[in-house]
Amino acid sequence: MSTKFLPILAAGVLALALSGCATITRGTSNQVTFQSEPSGADMQTSSGLSCVTPCTLTVPRKSEFTAVFRKPGYQDAQVAVQTQIAGNGAAGFAGNILVGGVVGMAADAASGATLEHTPNPVIANMTPIPSRAKPHVRRGHGRRAHSGS
Repeated sequence: MSTKFLPILAAGVLALALSGCATITRGTSNQVTFQSEPSGADMQTSSGLSCVTPCTLTVPRKSEFTAVFRKPGYQDAQVAVQTQIAGNGAAGFAGNILVGGVVGMAADAASGATLEHTPNPVIANMTPIPSRAKPHVRRGHGRRAHSGS
């Protein structure tokens, strides 16, 4: 093999190795924190993950979902969690132009590596269910109206 092709071969290997810059630097999942006021609520996502607040779960970056919080004595609360392009995810994606090319861009887009969840942390302020106390009924105390005799 000629030594003049060695730099070209090295550049090609490097480009393949670094394809999907955001996938490499950020990964395909991230930590999402769930909190409730009051704490101790059962939280379940529409994607099937669950925990008791406060808690943190690892969620695929491209997964959008609804978090449902439940606690006895409180109304259920729902929070929609969406994805958006992260600042440093966009930088990793742009890095593909220099190093990873179309293969890297496709890898990042398919894996969701350029995305982040919002809101994060996911916070639910739960509303107490009003108590249904029975009305207090006043009863007579054995007194009877006296007739003036």
